[in-house]
Amino acid sequence: MRVDAQRNLEHVLRAAREVFGELGYGAPMEDVARRARVGVGTVYRRFPSKDVLVRRIAEEETARLTDQARAALGQENEPWSALARFLRTSVASGAGRLLPPQVLRVGVDVEAEIRLPQQRQAALAAPGQPELRLVERPTAPEDEPDDAGAAALLEVVGQLVERARAAGELRPDVAVADVLLVIATAAPSLPDAAQQAAASARLLDILLDGLRSRPVG
Repeated sequence: MRVDAQRNLEHVLRAAREVFGELGYGAPMEDVARRARVGVGTVYRRFPSKDVLVRRIAEEETARLTDQARAALGQENEPWSALARFLRTSVASGAGRLLPPQVLRVGVDVEAEIRLPQQRQAALAAPGQPELRLVERPTAPEDEPDDAGAAALLEVVGQLVERARAAGELRPDVAVADVLLVIATAAPSLPDAAQQAAASARLLDILLDGLRSRPVG
C-alpha cells in the first residue's frame, strides 16, 4: 500500500472510532469522511459498505477488550482486583462505546444462537438471571470472525466474573451481561477530555460499589 493510501486508511479508522464512539454505529459515512478530512469516495474505496467499516471497528474494539480482560486475569491474583482492573482499563480506553450490539444482547427467547460449551454457559449466567447469548444473524460468512471474537470476549470475561463470584466478592446475581453493560455505560462521550475522564471514573466507582457483595447482617 502506498504511503498516502496507508495514511488515509489510518485517518479513516481513527475518525470512525471517534464518530461511532460519539454518535453510535448509526452515524453516516459522510460524518466519518468529514472527520478524517477525506472525500467520502476515499472511505468507500477502502470500505465498500458501512457494514464493512462497522465490522472492522467492532472487531478491533472487541479484540482490545479481550486483551484487557486476559491481562487482568494474568496479572491480578485477587479475583475482585482482577475484575475491577479490567473494568477500569476498559472504561478508560473508551472501548465500551464501540462494543458490537450482539455482545450486549441478552435474552432467553432467541430463535437462533451460538451455543457455548456447557462449562462456559455456567460462567456466563448467574443463578436466576437470563443467559447471555450471542445471537446468530442470517448473514454472509464474513460475519463469522465477528462472532468468534465476541465469543472469546464472553469467555474471558466469564472467567473474571466466575472467579469474583466464587470468592464471594461479587454479588451472586451479577452476570457477564451486567459487567459488559457497565463498560458500555460508564464511558460517556463528553466534549471536554478531562471532564469525560473525571465523569467516567466517578460513575465507575459507583457502579463497582453496586457490583460488590455485601456481608450479611
